[in-house]
Parts: sequence; C-alpha cells; structure tokens
Amino acid sequence: MAYALQQLINGLTLGMIYGLIAIGYTMVYGIIGMINFAHGDVFMIGAFVGIIILTALSTVTSLPVALAAAFVISAFICAVYGFSIERVAYRPLRGSFRLAPLISAIGMSIVLENYVQVSQGALERAIPNLLPGGIVLLKQGDFVVQLTWMQLAIIIVTLVLLAAFTYLVTKTPLGRAMRAVEQDAKMAALLGVNTNRTISLTFVIGSALAAFAGVMFLLYYGVIDFYIGFNAGIKAFTAAVLGGIGSLPGAVLGGLLIGLIEAFWSGYATVAYKDAAVYSILAIVLMFMPSGLLGRHEIEKV
Repeated sequence: MAYALQQLINGLTLGMIYGLIAIGYTMVYGIIGMINFAHGDVFMIGAFVGIIILTALSTVTSLPVALAAAFVISAFICAVYGFSIERVAYRPLRGSFRLAPLISAIGMSIVLENYVQVSQGALERAIPNLLPGGIVLLKQGDFVVQLTWMQLAIIIVTLVLLAAFTYLVTKTPLGRAMRAVEQDAKMAALLGVNTNRTISLTFVIGSALAAFAGVMFLLYYGVIDFYIGFNAGIKAFTAAVLGGIGSLPGAVLGGLLIGLIEAFWSGYATVAYKDAAVYSILAIVLMFMPSGLLGRHEIEKV
C-alpha cells in the first residue's frame, strides 16, 4: 500500500511534465493539422537555458529569484524558438502536400539537437537538489512515503499554468481566434481573424509551456543532456495521441496516464521495459478507440 502510494505520487509528478509538453503538440495539430516534431527539442532547450541561468545566478542572488529568472528567461527564449520554427519550417509549406511540413519539422529537430550538442557538449549537465526535504505522508515499517517539496512545487506550478492556459483559450479574444482557426481557418480569415498571427502565437504559447516543463524536468531529475528532447518529446506525443490528438484535456490526461504507467511499471516490473509498456498500452487503446480517450472523430468536408 505504501509503495503504491509513493509510485502514484511519482507518476503524477512525471505525468504533469509530460502533459505540459503534450499541450504543445495538440495545439499545433488542432490549429493547422500538423505535428511539430521539433517541439521536444524546444523542451530540451528550455532545460539547458534553465541550467545556465541557475548556474549563473545561484551564487549572486537568492534561490527564489534564480528560479523565477530561470522560468521566465527560458520561456521567453523558447517562445522565440517556437515563433522561428513556425516561420521557417511551417509557414512556407502550409499549402503544400502534407508530408513536406513533416520532413521540415524532423529536419528542424535534428538541427536544434545538434546545435545544442555542439554549443553545450555531449556530456550530461547536472545541478544539486535545490529543494531538499518534503512532507512525510505515511510510514510503513522502514518505508516512508514522502511528497518532496520539489514534487509539490512541480504539481502547483503545473496546475497554475493549466488554469491560466484554460482561461486564455476559453475567455480571451486570442482564445476565441484560436478556436475559430481550429474549426475553419479560411472562414476565420474571411471574418477578420489574422490567421498567421494566431498560428504564430499558438507556437509561441506551446513553446513557452514546453520551456516550463524543461526547467521542471531539470529540477526534478537534476541531470540533462542534448538527447532528452527526443525521449520526452516522443513520450509527450504519445500522451497527446493517447488522450486524443487535438484535445487539450486529452493531452493532460494522456500525460498523467503515461507518467503513471511508467512509475508503476518501473516499481513493480522491469525498468528496462517501461517504454515498451507505454507504447503497448497506447496500441491497445487505439485498437478500440482510434481517436484516443477524449478525441473527436474527424468529419471530412466535401
């Protein structure tokens, strides 16, 4: 019981991070019907910007200020990357055949990955645990169930970001424009919506969320390298598909499920096969629910 509770906490924390990344995938797909395979590398860049800022400021200012600076600067830089990816890799190919933007996005992913490898090195970068300790929830013999301060901070920050993002999509003019472009981009343009601006801001917002996820990943695990974008990106994309690609609640639900599957499989089975378990469950779900858990069936317009 105690061990299962600890794995539940670990899985929810990891799932929150996957959910934030998955939102970026599902936003872009919902707006333009394309998969941004460079999104995982934007997440990786966010983590590297975070470690650079924290290393530079840790000795000259307080920890809260350093953490706030890491989140804000990382989000700003990744937003610029997201804007640039849309302008360079997607906008020129938006009207071409569907395979062209996919190839362009994969190429952009390789460019970003190798750029970080060359500029930051191929070795792992690490930081110490900045928020040690936590809340003891349960003791069972020698086993202690603990909610660490780091896990609590990640959960709180993620919930705040999700609440702010939900408000943005449902209550603001930009959110209405995003939903209009998602439903029918041509009609939205005819009605006065600046579709290019809306699509660019969608990339910017998704990239900023990925940056927050990257910094939280860094703080949680303490170790990063230039390859984390591929692994986390594939997991987040899987989460988006599992929850229903194009569905924002589905992206969060898929991220939580992926995190829980990884945590419980690692705790009760072999860690080496946790990825195989995730993808196997994805395949089983899609066999019976091809649109994902919360996805909508697409209606083809004729």
